[in-house]
Amino acid sequence: MSGPNGDLGIPMEAGAEGEDDGFGEAEYAAINSMLDQINSCLDHLEEKNDHLHARLQELLESNRQTRLEFQQQLGEAPSDASP
Repeated sequence: MSGPNGDLGIPMEAGAEGEDDGFGEAEYAAINSMLDQINSCLDHLEEKNDHLHARLQELLESNRQTRLEFQQQLGEAPSDASP
């Protein structure tokens, strides 16, 4: 599980800074590729979320308009029926 700063919670040995940490270029490239894929998925989800939000706003406004028209028709119906 990652820590609050995004570290993996793996304790480093004293004096291990600057030494080979066991990861090669291939491992870093694989991690970078996975992070790029995750970022791409998150971007796609954000776009879908924005689209859904916009559609829901449209639906909400449409429902408000329909409700107002319905209330106006109910208010005008008795006056239209009287001669």
